[in-house]
Amino acid sequence: MTGRAKRKPKSSQESATGNGELKKARTEESKTVPLSEVDSDQRDELLQLYKLQMPEDLYHFWEFCKDLCPSSPCDALKEMLGLQLVGPFEILAGAHKNSKNPQPNFHLHWRFFYDPPEFQTILLGSEDTKHHIGYFRDTPDSLPSFVGENEAKKGYTITQMGDNVFAAVLLYLLKRRKERGGKKAEGESVESLETRLRDRAETLGLSLEQKTKGMKQRDKKVVTKTFHGAGIVVPVDKNDVGYRELPETDAGLKKICKAIAEARNDEERVKAFGPLQEMITFVQFANDECDYGMGYELGIDLFCYGSHYFHKVVKQLLPMAYSLLKRNLFGEILEAHLSSRSHDDLDQLSAQ
Repeated sequence: MTGRAKRKPKSSQESATGNGELKKARTEESKTVPLSEVDSDQRDELLQLYKLQMPEDLYHFWEFCKDLCPSSPCDALKEMLGLQLVGPFEILAGAHKNSKNPQPNFHLHWRFFYDPPEFQTILLGSEDTKHHIGYFRDTPDSLPSFVGENEAKKGYTITQMGDNVFAAVLLYLLKRRKERGGKKAEGESVESLETRLRDRAETLGLSLEQKTKGMKQRDKKVVTKTFHGAGIVVPVDKNDVGYRELPETDAGLKKICKAIAEARNDEERVKAFGPLQEMITFVQFANDECDYGMGYELGIDLFCYGSHYFHKVVKQLLPMAYSLLKRNLFGEILEAHLSSRSHDDLDQLSAQ
């Protein structure tokens, strides 16, 4: 590993402006989504508890599930698709008012082991694979860039599923149907659900594409995919200041991580940390020269790798990157997550 890393050449990325925010990306090819009937008090409560602005499709999907199952909207998809509405939906259902936990931390509520701070769970799937679906935001003060899914038992990969929850649920339904051998195997109720999903999304002007025009525009602003594959967006100015590449490929970095995590003893581990320590020095140079994306990338990659041996370094890199990028809330979420990172007991409302 030589040199102090280099900035990504302009030909392979487009400039972003401001804080890398992409508020308009979600609706550029859709009609303006009408406001749902969810009242302002509930919206304010969600903002207060999560400190995140919720997109309108969340409220419309809540109304949709209330129509499907008025007595228990959070269970509306459970029997047909094995999906449970959680997170913000539980607040809309008032579940937090009967919480066993006197002080739930909503940033940790259904935050799975590999969920980066940018990810917010809204639907639970299979318990066996720890499958869950959620919103992915590039900044805490922007609306989600897309809806993604992850199976925490299998790893850190985040797969994109459209730019709204209707698209994500439809894609999940279609994938499940294919795995189960077609329409005959699932019955009329799922077919009816598909029709209702499509009709409601069309009425609201929501795209059902897995990759919308807005998401493709975001792809042009992604400076690097990172281990989780969803990519990160940072502002890069006309002089290419904002991001420089790590001096290692993903494969090379994973090899370094493996050597550290699987070292047979402390002496071996200290030696294996050498190349990583050098990269951290490069990140410090990059931060001094306003290339904040480098430390952001390294921090996210080490977080994704998952070993507790990297937690100290991640705490050193990521909160600093988020602070420099003015995404402080993500830093708070990360530090809370690392202090209790687990595969189990993720329901903050039932935690004792």
